Amino acid sequence: MLAQKGRDILIKMSDGATPPSFTTMGGLRTQSLSLNAESVDISHSGSEGWRELLAGAGLRQASVSGNGIFLDGEAADAVRDVFFAGDIREWRLVFPGMGVVSGLFQISTLDYAGDYKGEVTFSLTLESAGALTLTPLAEGA
Repeated sequence: MLAQKGRDILIKMSDGATPPSFTTMGGLRTQSLSLNAESVDISHSGSEGWRELLAGAGLRQASVSGNGIFLDGEAADAVRDVFFAGDIREWRLVFPGMGVVSGLFQISTLDYAGDYKGEVTFSLTLESAGALTLTPLAEGA
């Protein structure tokens, strides 16, 4: 497998319609996806000194973050509106060479900042609100 360009990672938010239409969050310079799974310890006196875990028993959770240059427009307006409404929307994260991670997320953090002699920046954090799916990319995509 070849190395992938970080700039090719895309974060897309649905419009909430059926079927949904997705808008790419522009201006992002960094994006990340963090997948977490709780473990359930089932160790007991017969475990021979080693911890035992119960497969598939813990809760799984994902966090997505992105930050970059604030670009005014429809996508920025939509993100702000979804945050203030507390809505849960379908989001897609496109990872080159891996696939598309899709699922319901809520915006948990939305930050705006700017230096006097610099550009306005923004960052957002999404928290999963249900099961996620991974759809592998077609060969050569």
